[in-house]
Amino acid sequence: MNKRTLLKGIAPALALGGPSVLYAETFLTPPQAQMLLFPGEKLSPVTITLSSEQKKAIASASGVRVRSDTVQAWKAGNGGWLIIDNVVGKHEFIDFAVALKADGSVKGVEILTYRETYGGEVRNPKWRSQFTGKTTTTPVKIDSDIKNISGATLSSVHITDGVRRLLYTWSIVLKNSG
Repeated sequence: MNKRTLLKGIAPALALGGPSVLYAETFLTPPQAQMLLFPGEKLSPVTITLSSEQKKAIASASGVRVRSDTVQAWKAGNGGWLIIDNVVGKHEFIDFAVALKADGSVKGVEILTYRETYGGEVRNPKWRSQFTGKTTTTPVKIDSDIKNISGATLSSVHITDGVRRLLYTWSIVLKNSG
């Protein structure tokens, strides 16, 4: 194979899959999220492995596929829970934390790491505050009770779906454990 033939084969590959710029910004670590969402409280890690039946029940109730068998969670002394999870934005994962009160209502939502080049508006406290107080008995649906963000449409939809999935994870699995 001569150089000319080799370049003809490589050039299209470089054009299609050449180097790309990756973007990621970490705003909070899990311990920082714990301190922010449960100030002054001691949280204990709880190891949760979902059975296939639990995954099916959560997916059926929430309308959102459960991708992982494990739940990264901590329980507060007051019965609250902190759950760290992720969703896919448009192309990349968005790591987020959901704090739940002992009754299963949302205490707060924080974005931990955002890897998309656009749509970071989901970090806006006003947008995230829409989740406060939500439970499995409230819609928690984009354009129903959670406003969408132009330019962050998929991030908004997927975080909303993720919060709804975690509310049902609490209801089906965490409520009576730990």
